[in-house]
Amino acid sequence: MALGRAHSVAVTGVEGQIVEIEADIGRGLPGVHLVGLPDTALQESRDRVRAAVTNSGAKWPESRVTLALSPATLPKVGSVYDVALACAVLDAARQIPRKRLASTVLLGELALDGRIRTVRGVLPAVLAAKNAGWSTVVVPLAALAEAGLVDGIEVLGADRLTAVTDWLQGKGALARPEPFESDGSTVRGDLSEVVGQTEARWAVEVAAAGAHHLMLTGPPGIGKTMLAQRLPGILPPLTEAESLEVTAIHSVAGLLPADRPLVTEPPFVAPHHTTTVSALVGGGTGMAKPGAVSRAHRGILFLDECAEMGAKVLEALRTPLEDGEVRIARRDGVARYPARFQLVLAANPCPCAPARDRDCVCPPTVRRRYLGRLSGPLLDRVDLRIRMQSASSEALMDGVGEPTGDVRARVAAARAAAAERWRDFGWRTNAEVPGPALRQRFRPSRPALRPLEHALRRGEITARGADRALRVAWTLGDLGGRSVPGEDEVTAALGFRDKGAA
Repeated sequence: MALGRAHSVAVTGVEGQIVEIEADIGRGLPGVHLVGLPDTALQESRDRVRAAVTNSGAKWPESRVTLALSPATLPKVGSVYDVALACAVLDAARQIPRKRLASTVLLGELALDGRIRTVRGVLPAVLAAKNAGWSTVVVPLAALAEAGLVDGIEVLGADRLTAVTDWLQGKGALARPEPFESDGSTVRGDLSEVVGQTEARWAVEVAAAGAHHLMLTGPPGIGKTMLAQRLPGILPPLTEAESLEVTAIHSVAGLLPADRPLVTEPPFVAPHHTTTVSALVGGGTGMAKPGAVSRAHRGILFLDECAEMGAKVLEALRTPLEDGEVRIARRDGVARYPARFQLVLAANPCPCAPARDRDCVCPPTVRRRYLGRLSGPLLDRVDLRIRMQSASSEALMDGVGEPTGDVRARVAAARAAAAERWRDFGWRTNAEVPGPALRQRFRPSRPALRPLEHALRRGEITARGADRALRVAWTLGDLGGRSVPGEDEVTAALGFRDKGAA
């Protein structure tokens, strides 16, 4: 009996776990038996691996080969284990030395001719190998730039199985990643292109400064989509930790371009209004894939024409908005994806959506039913609601709005003030501060809270709405250079909750 061993990584959600692959060459009729809860793609790897080994010039054992993937209770999904399976068999056949193999994690799918193809989730797999204490990881050459984003572990790239086996035998060298520098070449529209919407522009600035959710209602062609598309341009760039979080999600989703392996700017995700629950929050067969809410992590999720979306789709947003993550159970396990995004909703006031309200032909019941698809609990989680009006002809033809750069500077200053205030508590923005902390440890003065108390007494807002109004008040204070929000900021924050979706 001959036994070989290699290691790879199983990625569940954005978390990885080391998988030990054992190969046993024993007596019996020639054949390959794979155990350890493999899915269909992994079951098919038996034929891929055997053909790749043979076509790479190595000899496949002429007897029974048993491949076991451990932990045996962990479902194994995909083709990421192919290279490790091949090396485990070659190790069992004593065709490669064990010295380097024992300290290396192998990732990649094999083609029949021995080429190594890239796979999804390389970045979280490399992070898992680093956290588990491994010294070296070999990845597909096409994913080398992505894997090279991780410091503290030796990352090597290979394009063929023969390159890996030669390196394991000490006969050659594998490619190493080159330092990646973002060129910041993302082109976005400028806020100066939006004219005549002073209140809506101010709401967008407040939303950016505090990471608050925003809803814009108004006639079509008034600038709702333009404002939403320009919101990422006034957000600060992602920190290094945030970039790795977002990049890991996009890696699992298979959305990372080869020339830009690191996401450095807040993502902007805008699904169509016919999207499904699975497309929005994540889903699929086997192991769930990340949905739009996770791809928008640390960025913007823009739902245009939200009143046209299904009620079940909209209600699926409630849990991610509160928890900042989604947990999706499927056949092969439960996937957890972060989903800390800013929600921006845009809607027409009614189905006919005329340019002027007086031209509307919809009965009052139809108007109420149209925006009524957005439930009270969902709207209660939206901090800023703005009803936009048509711009005057003078503003439209001659006006020039404030440029993005000026607004971005104010947003950056407000975010810096908030980050300094909450630094010792682990919160990054005002929107992340828990309600009890706002009402107790960081409670504004009694006069400042008077408008909030009146609104609660009259039943105009819920307890959740009061907490969200306090968060907006803190953001207004940061934008105004105040250390603590006053009565004016609290009143203005309450005013943002009275508009838009009535």
